Order: sequence, then structure tokens, then C-alpha cells
Amino acid sequence: MLTHLSIHNFTLVESLDLEVQPGMTAITGETGAGKSIVLGALGQALGDRTDADKVRNGAKRADISADFDINKLAAAQQWLKQNDLMPEDENPDQCLLRRVITPEGRSRAYINGQTVTLKQLKTLGDMLIDLHSQHEHQSLLKKETHRRLLDEFSGSQTLASKVRQAFQDWQTVHKKLLTLRDNADEISARQQLLSYQVQELDQLNLESDELAVLENEQKTLANAGSILADSHNLASLCNDDESGLNATLGKALQLLSGMPELTPQLKEAEQLLSSAHIQVEEAGREVDLHIDHFEIDPLKLQQVEDRLSTIYEVARKHKVKPEALSEFHTELAEELAAISGGDDSLATLEQQSEALLQQYKSAASKLSAKRTKAASKLARLVNSQLKSLAMATAQISICLTPLGEHAGTQGLEDIEFLISTNPGQEPKPLSKVASGGELSRVSLAIQVVTALTSTTPTLVFDEVDVGIGGATADVVGQLLRELGDRGQVICVTHLAQVASKGHQHLQVTKIANKKKAETTLLELRGEDKVEEIARMLGGADITPQSLDHAEAMLGAA
Repeated sequence: MLTHLSIHNFTLVESLDLEVQPGMTAITGETGAGKSIVLGALGQALGDRTDADKVRNGAKRADISADFDINKLAAAQQWLKQNDLMPEDENPDQCLLRRVITPEGRSRAYINGQTVTLKQLKTLGDMLIDLHSQHEHQSLLKKETHRRLLDEFSGSQTLASKVRQAFQDWQTVHKKLLTLRDNADEISARQQLLSYQVQELDQLNLESDELAVLENEQKTLANAGSILADSHNLASLCNDDESGLNATLGKALQLLSGMPELTPQLKEAEQLLSSAHIQVEEAGREVDLHIDHFEIDPLKLQQVEDRLSTIYEVARKHKVKPEALSEFHTELAEELAAISGGDDSLATLEQQSEALLQQYKSAASKLSAKRTKAASKLARLVNSQLKSLAMATAQISICLTPLGEHAGTQGLEDIEFLISTNPGQEPKPLSKVASGGELSRVSLAIQVVTALTSTTPTLVFDEVDVGIGGATADVVGQLLRELGDRGQVICVTHLAQVASKGHQHLQVTKIANKKKAETTLLELRGEDKVEEIARMLGGADITPQSLDHAEAMLGAA
């Protein structure tokens, strides 16, 4: 339930703080005063789209906050917990929605002081308030509205969502099945080609690092003679008894050892030369070992070059780099595995498609049953309301036409509201029979009926009584008051018969001068409330008769 609304610098409102009570709250005011501004600001707090025109001229930003009591809203509390947005104070039953709008048309949204996306704000807002617009009757001309209203009335939204998902799942698999059937020849040809290519690569049996090893080995074998000759020269440089590195280093160490006294620098030189002598000896032994095991093997060289030639030839054939052959082999093998099986894969898809189709039909049949049961009840309740709205001869019927093979995401039937405005008249689509005034009353009747089953605690009606007057307006006011007795109703109205039924009465006033215009809101009580009802009855000139009439209406309410 909405408990408080704070509006700052929103369109014509500079600053407004409103305490909202349970029951029915009527909002009235002269034409052009800005009665719908309050609901517009509330809509912004609930996630409606915005633009730069929403910011009061000259202001740096518009700021709207709405406080709600969610004590009896388990779904909203659960959603807040799932999104880590529960209030941090000691009162978990309170929820604060806030929207800040800049003159550039950008906005920021908050829930309980935490920044959220506009989608999150709207999702929670839909759980808190159900808004019925004066233009809502126009959507009654669309069949999708009829389906939505029936599913909401029957409580089938979750099941309808399940039906949509089941149909989409079936369609995904069914399209794969049809593709496989339609391209069977192409797939078979591709499979044969892949089998040949994979078999060829299997026979090549190229290991992951084999190419690099072979190329290094080929370089070594191809230059074996030069390597062996240079190795002998290197061994001579290291090990020659007269002029080799070992002999020279030995002589240097003898000179140092024969000196009577070594300076620190000479001692360091002695250590370095000693280390070098050891390393040269080890290097000489490694070179000798290399020479002992090194062979010039023309046959081995030929084998390596033949293997490399085969690898390069296969790579050219498949138009890939030699080093990419292993990865290419894996890709072809995986593709072959994916399309192999032929009839087995086709049979698997057929089984999956049939199973998903049956799941869709099962869910859709349950949805159809709920829709059929709810359709007669909804029509009966709406027709009862139409009688009280001076449309006693009108009859709404809800037609569910099986779609047969054209069934889809929305279920097994087409749903349409039909109306007969006179006895004996065949029911026809609303667009072909009902006038604008009749559509407005039909819309109001549907809104009242669906509101009775709504779990949303706050219902907002924005001038839904347009085109209605006299005794019918009195009935509308009584209907809205009854809804207010069940929860909370906020109603913008221009009818005294409706406003007089409110538990709380708010008057919107616009004050304008040469520099600016400003909209204010005042709660009316006692004589002020009587005078506003009298104004609505008789216009600007309030007479004793209109005051008496207003008092009588308020007393009857």
C-alpha cells in the first residue's frame, strides 16, 4: 500500500509531500489544473519512461519518492530478498522507491537507497500498483489484450509462460530435424569426404611435436660433415698439449703460483683462471663425447627428408600450414563424429521432437482448460457490472477458437471478446459494434471485475469515468469505494458522484502568473470538501442548492 508520495521539481510541481490513506482517495480539480501530474510522478517512481520535459523549468533535477507498506506482499518481499534490496533499517515492512531525473532526460533509480536498473524498478512497481488509464479501453480492440486479461483473471500467467517456452523448445529441435531431412544428400556427401580426409590424416599419424623435431634433425643430418670437422677443430683448441686452451691456462696458473706475494687483485685473477681451467676441461670432454657418438648417416637423412616431404605434401593438399595439421585433423574428426550416424541421428531428433511436442500439447491443454473455465465466469461478472453501468442489454462473450495446426506460443486457441449490444443480436468484435462511450464502460466493467481478483494492494484509476454521468456515475463511484474497502484505490475524477464516495479527498490547484505556473495539492475536509463537490456539480458559481446537494451526496456515501 502506498503511504507517502514526495514530489520535487516535477513538471509544474515545485514541492509536494502527500500522505496517502487506505481506502478510496479521490483527486479532483479544475480542467488543466494538473490532476494527472500526481499520477505521472507516481508512474516515474514506478519505472515509467521519462524525458527532459518532466523536470520543472529552471530546476537542476526532478526527484520523486514513493513509500510503500509491503507487510502483506510476500511476493514483493521475496523479490527484494532475492535481489539483496531489503531495507537496512529496523522496519522491513517499508519499501522506498525513488527516481531522479535530469534536464537532459537521463534518470537514476533507487530501491531502499540502493541504485537499481529501470527494469528492476518497473518489475517491483508492477507488484505494488495496478494502474488503469482512461485510454485503456482503446487496447480492448486488440486480441492480445483479450488474451492477457483472461490469463490474468484465471491466474494462468505462469502456465502461459511455460507454454511459450515449451513451444520454443519444440520449434528449435523440430527445425534441426527438418534441416537434417532436407539436406540428407549434402550431409552424406560431406560425410564421405570427411571420412576420406580423416582416414588420410589417421594414416599420416602426425604427432603434436613431430614436425619441429624432424626439421631440427634434418638440419643436423644435412650438415653432418661440416659439424664433425668443426668439432675436431674445437677439440684441438681445447685439448692441444702445446697451444690448447687447457695448456695455456695451466701456464698462467703456474706463473701466479710462483709469485712470492699476491695482491688481492691477483688472488681474484687466480680464482677466475682456476674456474676457467675447470670449465675448459669439461667443455673439452663434452666435445670429445660428441665426436665419439656423432655419425654421418645418409640413410637416416633420406628417411627424415622423405617423412618431411610427406607431411608438407598433405598440408598443401588440405591448404593448411604444416604446423596446423594436427589441429586440422582434430577439427575434421569432430565434424565427422557430429554428422555420423545418419539414420541414428535422424531418429534421435525425431524422438526429441515428438517428446517436446507432447510436452507443449500437455501444458497448452491445461492452459486451455483454465481459460475455458475462467472465460464463462469473467463474462458473467462483466455482464453483471454492465447492467449497473446502464448497459443492461449488452452481453459480453469470450470466444475461444481452436487454432489447430496454427497453434503456437500463445496456446491452442485464439481469444476474442465479443459483444452484443441488443437482445437477439449476434455477438461481434468490439471494434465493429461498440461506440467510444460503450467501450469506455466495457473497459471499466472489466477493470472492476479483474481488480476484485487482483493481488496488487493499490489500484489507480486515471479518469476512467470519462463519458459517464448521472446515475451511472453514482454506480461507478460506489464500485470504486467498494474496491477501496478491500484495499487502496486512488482515483482521478471529474465527477462529483465519484469524488463524493472517497474516503480521502485531494484537490489539485494550479496557480499561474506572468513568471511561472505551479500545481499544488490540498487535502480537503469538512466544508472545503462540500464546496469542492458543489463546484463539480454546478461550476464556478456555488449556490445554496449545490451546497445542499453536495452535503446530501457526501452523507449518502
